Amino acid sequence: MKSIGTRIALWYACAATTTLACMSVAGYHFLENHLVHGLDLFNEAEFQQIEAHLGPDYRTLSVPFIEMRVRDIADFSYTLFYIEIDVPKKGAVFRSTNLNGQTIPDVRGEKRFVTTIPDVGEVRATEFQKIPFEVTIATPMRPVRDLMSSYVEVSAMLLGGMLVISLGIGFGLSRLLLWPIRLIRDTANRIRSDNLSERIPVADVRDEISDVARLLNQMFDRLESSFAQIRQFTADASHELKTPLSLIRLHSEKMLSDPELANHHREAVQVQLEEVERLTRIIEELLFLSRADARVMQLKRTRQSPAVLLQSLSQDADVLVEHHGMRFELEEHGEGQVAYELKWMRQVLLNLLTNAIHVSPAGGRIRLASTLAGGTWRLEVLDEGPGLPASQRERVFDRFVRVGSPGADYHGSGLGLAICRSIVELHGGRISATTGPGDVGLRVIIEIPADGAA
Repeated sequence: MKSIGTRIALWYACAATTTLACMSVAGYHFLENHLVHGLDLFNEAEFQQIEAHLGPDYRTLSVPFIEMRVRDIADFSYTLFYIEIDVPKKGAVFRSTNLNGQTIPDVRGEKRFVTTIPDVGEVRATEFQKIPFEVTIATPMRPVRDLMSSYVEVSAMLLGGMLVISLGIGFGLSRLLLWPIRLIRDTANRIRSDNLSERIPVADVRDEISDVARLLNQMFDRLESSFAQIRQFTADASHELKTPLSLIRLHSEKMLSDPELANHHREAVQVQLEEVERLTRIIEELLFLSRADARVMQLKRTRQSPAVLLQSLSQDADVLVEHHGMRFELEEHGEGQVAYELKWMRQVLLNLLTNAIHVSPAGGRIRLASTLAGGTWRLEVLDEGPGLPASQRERVFDRFVRVGSPGADYHGSGLGLAICRSIVELHGGRISATTGPGDVGLRVIIEIPADGAA
């Protein structure tokens, strides 16, 4: 069981049911002893009646006369008591007729005991001394056994009811007790690298959960400070590097214009210019991501139809894909308007198409589908490449992450998809990757609210 709430509910139900079971067992023994003690009192009361009927002169009475006096009482309580009067070492003087000629078995050393009379059943017997007689009076145990059997049935039903009710109460209590934990979890899930300012609400109490929340808030404070320093460093470093790179490019171009420059030196300078261009592009991308993370970029979004973007993109996409010996397909579904900036969304789709081209086989198909329905603009870019495992699909939009096996002529910086994610999120949308139909290729999905709410 992975859920703490479920474990708490089960522990509570087990504790409550076990407590009730222990109380039921204790109650069983207490009630049984109480009922048996009541039978002993009945036997004692019956003996007192026998004493009263025998009178003080019982020693002078003959055995038939004694039997006659006791018979009156025994017949009157025929269904309640079994009576036997013995003279030690001489035998029985009287037996009640309901004994059917049987003797009440004796338990040596016990004055009060439970025994079984053949053809009669289980009885509670008590021995009394009335010299020279020994009187044994027994009472049936059946009413006690029936009552205790009913007690067991009722206890079993109560235990079942307690188990069900305590489970319900346990789940309710666990939800109530774990509500602060769920609040911490939900808030922590919302806090990401682009949303480090949010904090976990802490109640004005001093308990373990509030202490954990305060510690997490302190950790988020430190993380926010560290991320701010990293972003500032990235922005500052990128800005400072632009000037020397521009100077290097200018001097390299000046050297290329020199007709006396040797060919092998000319090739080296050309490679230098290509690398400077690549570094300049990476710096521009880092500056863009820094501004996007800091939320200082202002998009000039305009409400327009997705067809405006798709029409401006389709011709370039056809040429780009055909140049690599592949096919491009465009699908449009739904009509309406979405608030977006044409330049940035075009860059997102071109980045995705470029990635798809570099992973797709020759003659493969790259498909772009646009669907506007249910208040959401959904874009899908699907290739026929090798695809990515689930673990890589989760991190493919991180910075400087290059997964898969692009072609040798692919010199990406690993920032393209991170920029795509930033642009989509600035539009209030989300971007994700999943597998293509039949587990072939990669499907990149973009979803943007049609109302344009960022």
